[in-house]
Amino acid sequence: MGTFFLVLAIVVLLVAGMSVGVIFGGKPISGTCGGIGALGISSSCDICGGNTQKCDEENQRVASAAVTPEELAYDATISGRKR
Repeated sequence: MGTFFLVLAIVVLLVAGMSVGVIFGGKPISGTCGGIGALGISSSCDICGGNTQKCDEENQRVASAAVTPEELAYDATISGRKR
């Protein structure tokens, strides 16, 4: 049990040290040099082929076909009910 507390204390100190470094670093937290911006998502995309209207249409389609939680679940207390 003593080993657990020792490891826990070390992890807490490491996290605290990293947070102090971020706070006093003066630089805001930012993403990596990669990410979606490096993909040039506005000019080319394997999914939409550069047509961002397709993404908007898909988001609207998904939002309009929203499923209620009752449609996703079933009552397991009722015996003999088929899915």
